[in-house]
Amino acid sequence: MTDPAPDIARLTATAAEASAGRTSGLRLLDDTGLLAVVLDVTGLATDERQPLEDRVRAALLNEAGVREVRVAMTAEKKTLTIIAVGSGKGGVGKSTLAANLAVALRRLGVKVGLVDADIHGPSLPRLMDSEDAKPASRGSKLVPVDNAYGVPMLSTGQIAAPGQAIAWRGPMAGRALEQLVDASWGAVDTLVVDLPPGTGDVQLTMIQKHKPAGAVIVSTPQDLALMDAARAVSLFEQVEVPIIGLVENMAGYVCPHCGGVSDPFGSGGAETAAKEMGLDFLGRVPLAMGIRLASDGGVPPAAGTDPQGEPFHAIAARVAAWLEARKGR
Repeated sequence: MTDPAPDIARLTATAAEASAGRTSGLRLLDDTGLLAVVLDVTGLATDERQPLEDRVRAALLNEAGVREVRVAMTAEKKTLTIIAVGSGKGGVGKSTLAANLAVALRRLGVKVGLVDADIHGPSLPRLMDSEDAKPASRGSKLVPVDNAYGVPMLSTGQIAAPGQAIAWRGPMAGRALEQLVDASWGAVDTLVVDLPPGTGDVQLTMIQKHKPAGAVIVSTPQDLALMDAARAVSLFEQVEVPIIGLVENMAGYVCPHCGGVSDPFGSGGAETAAKEMGLDFLGRVPLAMGIRLASDGGVPPAAGTDPQGEPFHAIAARVAAWLEARKGR
């Protein structure tokens, strides 16, 4: 007596359950129980693919009438959505904003990674408490470093020895940036990239080779910083990278003793500049001792529920809304 023909509907359901919905095109190749199925491994790391294939094959071989299973793995080339965080000059808190933006986006459910593209002055390893972590490699690609905040990241600061000067000329810095961006990011679909200040080689390499989806520009309220921020805006506009909006950092200082508010760098300058340039204003971050202490200690304020994290959460919500609107275009 011959075995009953396999139930294709049941086999399809079995494959879908074993693969978390990644299988398709299941069919019998002959009448002896030879089965073929397509397995989509898009976004999975290399070492995750074989175990998944084995699970699918084992589940199908356990079904009646199945003699052999041939699995064809396919993967679409993944396109990362890149958010560039830039500034026209240094010292405006750009890296602190980038780190906290990534952490806050992660808390909103965005599958986000973080790249420290400030090749010559990497500070994100300190901000994310991962100075001693070294990236591994998978084939020709770097594997991002994990941290306590759920935001995988890569930085030249994790590759060079602590305190070592990174004396690379433009082309070498550009190649380093390419390695950081074209890494094995796994499930990450959005990268926050902390650019160096200004409008030099690294910024141009990022824009030309990796085409950010949008840019966030950080400035203090000070007129001098706003002049340089306008130049950064101009750079992105010239190459048709949308400006998501401006952030005003170091916006007001509350005295911990008397509670009085002062504005060492001025007040409202970035918001006014955004209006004049027809750009969105994403929010302001105060000049606060708590933010400085937490950042120096490798604890991004956005990771907690203290008041210091609230400005970053508000800014991230506006960036997340921008990303959602972009998907609907």
